[in-house]
Amino acid sequence: MILLPGKPYPLGATVSDEGINFAVFSAHATAVELCLFDRATDHRECLSFGLKERSGSIWHGFIKGAKEGALYAYRVDGPFEPTQGHRFNRNKLLLDPYAKDLARPAVWNDCLLGYLERDDTSFNDQDSAPFAAIARARRSTHRADSWPAKLDIHWKDSLIYETHVKGISKRHPDVDPLIRGTYLGLCSEPILRHLKELGITAVQLQPVQLKMSEKNLFDAGLTNYWGYSPINYFIPEPSYALNPEQAISEFQLMVRTIHEAGMEVILDVVYNHTAEGNRFGPTLSYRGFDNASYYRKSAFEPRFLEDYTGTGNTLDANHPMVLRLIADSLRYWATEMGVDGFRFDLATSLAREDYSVDMEAPFLTSLQQDPVLSKLKLIAEPWDLGPNGYQVGSFPSPWVEWNGTYRDSVRQFWRGDQGQAGALATRLAGSSDLFGKRRPNASVNFVTAHDGFTLEDLVSYEDKHNKANLEQNKDGHEPNFSRNWGVEGPSDDPDIEARRLSIKRALFSTLMLSQGVPMVLGGDELERTQQGNNNAYCQDNELTWFDWNLDKTGHSWLQFCRDVIAFRKEHPTFFRRHFFNGGAPGTAGEQVIWWHPDGRRMESHEWQTPEITMLGLILPGNRLDDVDDEGRPLQDDTFLVIFNPAEEAAGFVLPSWGGSWTSCAPFSDVSEFSAGNQISIKALSVWVLRADQHP
Repeated sequence: MILLPGKPYPLGATVSDEGINFAVFSAHATAVELCLFDRATDHRECLSFGLKERSGSIWHGFIKGAKEGALYAYRVDGPFEPTQGHRFNRNKLLLDPYAKDLARPAVWNDCLLGYLERDDTSFNDQDSAPFAAIARARRSTHRADSWPAKLDIHWKDSLIYETHVKGISKRHPDVDPLIRGTYLGLCSEPILRHLKELGITAVQLQPVQLKMSEKNLFDAGLTNYWGYSPINYFIPEPSYALNPEQAISEFQLMVRTIHEAGMEVILDVVYNHTAEGNRFGPTLSYRGFDNASYYRKSAFEPRFLEDYTGTGNTLDANHPMVLRLIADSLRYWATEMGVDGFRFDLATSLAREDYSVDMEAPFLTSLQQDPVLSKLKLIAEPWDLGPNGYQVGSFPSPWVEWNGTYRDSVRQFWRGDQGQAGALATRLAGSSDLFGKRRPNASVNFVTAHDGFTLEDLVSYEDKHNKANLEQNKDGHEPNFSRNWGVEGPSDDPDIEARRLSIKRALFSTLMLSQGVPMVLGGDELERTQQGNNNAYCQDNELTWFDWNLDKTGHSWLQFCRDVIAFRKEHPTFFRRHFFNGGAPGTAGEQVIWWHPDGRRMESHEWQTPEITMLGLILPGNRLDDVDDEGRPLQDDTFLVIFNPAEEAAGFVLPSWGGSWTSCAPFSDVSEFSAGNQISIKALSVWVLRADQHP
C-alpha cells in the first residue's frame, strides 16, 4: 500500500476501486496518524501512515491498494494544555467522527482516560489501542434516489409512538426468539401488526447512533439502555442487530419494512453532547481530535467545558466543522438509511450563541435552508439545563416541538389541582399562547414520554422510586404531577383500581381529543409499569422491556386505546390545520364554544376560579373553516366534550338547541339525552356527545 496526497472531501473513509481516501478535521493538531489493523481483535495497529497533506484544517491522504473492509483508527498529536482547552494525546486511539461502520466497540478501561488519578492536568501515556473502538471502511450502499418515495404524512394526520428498539420486542412471545430486541424484531410482523391496529403513523425510536455507557454505570454493572450517550453520529448501534457486522443493512431493512406497513420512522438524535463527558471523561474520538473545537469551553477557564446538558459537555454547534458534522450526519440517516425525521434531544443547546439562546443560530438556519433536511419532520425538545433554557413555542418553522407545558397542564387538571380549567382549555385548543404564530400541529402533545413515569405509574405513584439506578433516588424528572389514588404502587383494592383506570382513560382521551400532534409512550397501551422508576435510563431488563402477556383487563385497556385513536382519526374536528378563528359568540364564524356545567357559555372571569372543575367544549362540525388536500371543505358532526376531574359524579346541563345529544363510544355507554336537560357525568371521566343538529 502506498500513501498519496488524497483529497480533503468527503470527510471520513471513501472507498474506490484503487484504494481508500481518508480525511479528518483538526484545527489544532500538529500531526495525524492513520492506523490500520489486520483483525478487530488486534491490540496494536499493523501499519500506520502519517497524513502529511493538510487543506486548511482537514488532514487527508489516499492509501492506494487499501481494500473495502479495511480496519482503521487514528492517533493525533498536538499540545496537551488543559488550561487552554487542548487535550491531545497520541497514546489514545481515536474513532473517526465520520466512520460509517464499526469493527470493534470500545471497552471500558482506565487507559482510555487522558489523565491519571483524578488529576485532569496530568498526562496518561498508557496506550488505549487494546480497548479503543476501531472502524471499518465501507462503500455507500444506497444513493439518495434509491429509496422509495417518502410517505410524507401531514403533521395534522400524524400520531407518534415513542419506543426503544430493544424494549418493544424483547419479550414478545410471537416474535422469533432469535430477533427479539433487534432492528429485525421491531419490524417483525407481530410488532407491526400491533402498531397498525393501534393506529400509529410514525415510530419514534430512542437513540440508535453508536453509544457508550458511562464509567459509573459500567462499574456498577449497569448500562446506558436509553442510548443518550453517543460516541459516533453515523454508525447504527450494533447491539441492536442480529449480526452486529450487518447492523447497517438490518437497520435499512427495518426502515423499509416499516415504510411498507404505512408508517414513518423518526430518530431521537443527541447532538447536544457526547459520551466523552466532562474533563474527567475518556478520550475516544472528538476530545482527541480537537477538544477545543468540538466542545463549548468555559470563557473563564478553558480547562472546563460548558455543561448545558447535565452530561458534562456540550457540543459547539456554532463551530463550522461541528455544524457540518451534524448536518452531514442527518443527511446520511435521511438518504442512505431512509429515515423520515428527527427528534432533537435538548435542542435548545443547539440554538445557543455564547450563553444566550438565539432562534437564528447557525444550526437552526442551516437546517431551514438545507434542501434535504428542511423537508423532513424536525421535532425539538425545546429546553436544556442552561440559563433561559425553557423555550417551548420559540422554535421557527418548520420545526414542531415537544410541548412540556401541555404535559404538565393535563396532569395537574386530572390530578385534581384547583384552578386548572383555563390551562386545560388552552392546551385542548392547540396551545395558541405558545404556537400562535404557527399552527396547532407545531405542538407535539404528550402526557408521558421515556423521561418520566409511564401512564400506569403516573396513576400509581406519587413519588419516584429510582433506587435501582444506584443514585440514591436523587435522579429523575420532578415535579411529576402524579397521584397514586390511595396507595403507593400496586393495589388489589377494587375501588383504587377503578379510580386509576378512570384517570388513565381520561388522560388518554384528553390527549387524543386535543388539537396538535399526539405522541404515545410505547407500552402505555399495554399497562407497562417501571415500578415507579421515572428515569429508567440504565435498566436494560424486564423493568423496561414491554410485557405482552395481558390479562382480561389489559386486553380491554388496549382495545380502549385503539378505539379512542380510531375515533380521533374519523373526525377532522379534532385535528384541524388552523387554530380556532375566534368568531364572535353566537355568530356563524364561531368555531368553539366553552360550556359551563350550568348550561351556559363560560364567562371570562370564571376560568381561573377554583369552583370551576368540570368543563365543556362544543365543536360545531359545520364551522371547521378547513379543506382537505384536494381543496374540498371539511365537515364533521357537532360534538360536546365534557371533562369531569371530580371524584364524584356531577350534573351537567346540555345545550338547548336541536332535539337530542347522543353519547359516543368508547368514552361512555351509548345513550341519548334530550337537549337542555341536566345529565350526570361520571367521576374522573371524559364524555363525548354528538348533536343531532349543528348550532
